[in-house]
Amino acid sequence: MNNILGVILSFVFVFLIIGASTILQKKQIIGEEGTRKLVHIGVSNWWFFVIFMFNNMYYAIIPPIIFIVLNYLSYKKNIFKSMERKEDNNLGTVYFPIALLILVIFSFTFMDPILAGIGILVLGYGDGIAAIIGKKYGKIKLLNNKTLMGSATMFIVSFIVSLVMLMAFMNLSVDVAIVLSIVAASVGMLVELITPFGLDNLSVPIIVSICLNILIAII
Repeated sequence: MNNILGVILSFVFVFLIIGASTILQKKQIIGEEGTRKLVHIGVSNWWFFVIFMFNNMYYAIIPPIIFIVLNYLSYKKNIFKSMERKEDNNLGTVYFPIALLILVIFSFTFMDPILAGIGILVLGYGDGIAAIIGKKYGKIKLLNNKTLMGSATMFIVSFIVSLVMLMAFMNLSVDVAIVLSIVAASVGMLVELITPFGLDNLSVPIIVSICLNILIAII
């Protein structure tokens, strides 16, 4: 029953975020980029449904699969305006649910869902907040039109998110959690910096999660 409820609440949750973002954009409370990143950050929290509501992989993969299709249709037809950039020609919004799908499968096979969740939240919060700060305050350009300020923000936010997740959900000492958080933040920042064409929505969460999974197995 929890799995069915999890699927239903997943769609309610995501559409509430999209709906709220659309309203805020129409009322001109936040701009186009802020709206997109609000969706980006908000949807990353869906991973807590995976942690707390799903115990069956086949139910847990339903929302990501549906949103791969819906987001592709939105990319082609501009259905969810709060998610799309007018000048964008990449499939970043499609890569995000693909990453969710892959990490759901990993979580039900060999990976701790907390580590997979850190990868998703590093993308959601780290990349989301970095884009807003970088666009507003970034002066020094790096690779792929990224800024030094944006990358620094990505590192700081990713470190905080990783540390909170590790301390809250895993039985680790503080020093180990700090080291792992530094690794997660560094990997996330570097992968986001060098990955072009919106592929960071795919590369960041998967690579961060795999790195953490390897390190946890070693220590």
